[in-house]
Amino acid sequence: MRVLITGASGFVGSHATVALLAAGHDVRLLVRNPDKAVRVLANLLQQDVRPAIVPGDIRDRTAVREALAECDAVLHSAAEMGVTGHGADLRGANVQGLENVLGQAVELGLDPVVHVSTVAVFVPPNEPLITAGSPLASPRNAYGRSKVEGERYARGLGGVTIVYPGGVVGPYQPTLDALNEGLCAGLRMGWPIVPGGVSILDVRDLATALAACFTEGQGARRYLIGGHFRNWREVAELCARLTGRKPTTFPIPGWTLRAMGAALDAIRIVDHPLTRDAADFMLTLVPTDDSLALEELGVTLRLVEDTVSDTLRWLAAEGHLNPRKIGRLAT
Repeated sequence: MRVLITGASGFVGSHATVALLAAGHDVRLLVRNPDKAVRVLANLLQQDVRPAIVPGDIRDRTAVREALAECDAVLHSAAEMGVTGHGADLRGANVQGLENVLGQAVELGLDPVVHVSTVAVFVPPNEPLITAGSPLASPRNAYGRSKVEGERYARGLGGVTIVYPGGVVGPYQPTLDALNEGLCAGLRMGWPIVPGGVSILDVRDLATALAACFTEGQGARRYLIGGHFRNWREVAELCARLTGRKPTTFPIPGWTLRAMGAALDAIRIVDHPLTRDAADFMLTLVPTDDSLALEELGVTLRLVEDTVSDTLRWLAAEGHLNPRKIGRLAT
């Protein structure tokens, strides 16, 4: 089928483009910056993607409709990330853009309509295990609020397949954000040992799962793919085992982490991914139940050691980390 992909110049969208092509689908790529899309996908594909590019912004309702009208199905992966403070127009992309894509796709009868959401819509959780049926949270931060607002709209449409990934990591991230950025900070400056943890999901596994969603006539579905949950001490120890370098750790109370994030928000001078929003996420996340998604989509997650090793090697190769910080992985 011909699939329109939004966000194909981003981390998830670019890898999903590769997976959809490998599955035999034709693709059209709705992107704001065609040159960026060509550069990003050149790292992942041998073929020229320029014939597949449709210039346009998801905030432009008319451009979105014209692109959708030429396709059978859609993968909506475009979004603004805001947990680590880099999101610009959160509501414009995460709500208005989402409505333009999903609402018009359903109206035009595309099937399937697949939306990449986030586990953040369940955070802070009110249960010790997050499932696809968990209640939506009432997040304090702007990113979380924009994602929950978009989530409610997507659910109300009917017929939309929604996928909730956890902390996505892996090689070839066009702009460092979220967990890839956090790995760099932990290896450079040390690991805060606080309550909570993180779900580590390989972007390539997520892309495989997204491609597996493209079967007609399945109706509305919800798939949670958080990945491997590790508390923060386990993350530090995992990186230490892989690199052979003793980790720098500093146990601190949760309230101190929140205060540090708020202070960095106020000055925005220090180059560090910690924000008050990121602190809230770090402190409150719990494990996820991915069993339904993995079974129905036929996906087996990579070992977390393989994912983190590949990620650290790529971060060093791209100059995001000094090779000395990844120790024996550099060889």
